[in-house]
Amino acid sequence: MIRGVRALPRTVWLVSLISLVNDAASDMIYPLVPLYLASVLMAGPKALGLIEGIAEAVSSVLKLFVGALADRSGKVRAWVIAGYGLAGFARPLIGITTGWLGVLACRFADRVGKGLRSAPRDALISLSIEPGQRGLAFGFHRAMDNLGAVIGPLAAAALLAAGIGLRSVFLLAVVPAIVVLVLAFAVPEPERAAAPRKEPLRWTLADLPAPFRRYLVALALFTLGNSSNMFLLLRANELGASATRTTLMWALFSLVAALLSTPLSALSDRWGRARVLTVAWLAYAVAYLAIGLLPAADWALWLAFAGYGAVTAALEGTEKAFVADLVPRERIGSAYGWYNLVSGLLLLPASLLFGEIWSGVSPFAAFAFGAACAFAGVVLLRTWVGPTAAAAD
Repeated sequence: MIRGVRALPRTVWLVSLISLVNDAASDMIYPLVPLYLASVLMAGPKALGLIEGIAEAVSSVLKLFVGALADRSGKVRAWVIAGYGLAGFARPLIGITTGWLGVLACRFADRVGKGLRSAPRDALISLSIEPGQRGLAFGFHRAMDNLGAVIGPLAAAALLAAGIGLRSVFLLAVVPAIVVLVLAFAVPEPERAAAPRKEPLRWTLADLPAPFRRYLVALALFTLGNSSNMFLLLRANELGASATRTTLMWALFSLVAALLSTPLSALSDRWGRARVLTVAWLAYAVAYLAIGLLPAADWALWLAFAGYGAVTAALEGTEKAFVADLVPRERIGSAYGWYNLVSGLLLLPASLLFGEIWSGVSPFAAFAFGAACAFAGVVLLRTWVGPTAAAAD
């Protein structure tokens, strides 16, 4: 595996390093936004919900549209540069806002930047590697991204412990933004087999391969049970974990995901995407049931968070590699646009359903619902998607 990682193209290394620095900057700020809204701008949970809801919805729709535009133009590099640049320089501006509408504007720009870059970035990785490297490449990229999620909060905690105020921490995020932009300009445009023809913009599912469309249905069913990770933190708090322990548990989750993303996703290059995803989605169901059944915040909860990190490591890179297996190169941007739309947009109803079941029935019932969706997704993957994917190959 180490030899395989070293052999990855320069483009994959650059994009992965960009994700590490960018995610460190994002997670340096993101956990502080609710505190900033409440303690500095005197805004409540409703303002936070409105900000996050609008920002994430726009980002999800934009990913599809930009993916189709990238296919039509045959260029992905410019979208990656624009997306990282906009997000990187919007985040620090939160530090100079004087009201929650200013925070909304900054978060909106941040998520627009994510919408601009996500599908083209995934397409860029796919177009830069050989088919046998897909699991390894996407796993390595996710590993670096998760490592940034460990570094960012630790950096923010260190700055706050040193006596630096919230506004100053936000403004300091401009430093990694500059680093990201410099690295993004160094990323080369990938070669395509043929120049794209100037034709009407194609962003519908109808002309994408049937196995890919079926995969999206299975993914949608799985995502319906994959609610916001905030509920995991809420569960830890409900079981008696302090704020400090909950934060450390989340850091453990991110660290395990960072360490295991590359080797577990690389397994799909040898064992097959459907087989690895089957194991990952089943393990997700087991992890959710375990977290729902735990009676207290003891060592078992730490183990559950670590296990959930391993599950996340196995599924993130493999899901993206599977997209590239099912779609021709000339439609790869549109395909990743649809993948990001489904996996992003369904998080809202998934979280709403989870919250309703939690409040109306019980926390275990909510986690059991998530596990049931994962199991149903596995059934579709094995009986409906897997055979057609093999036939398409």
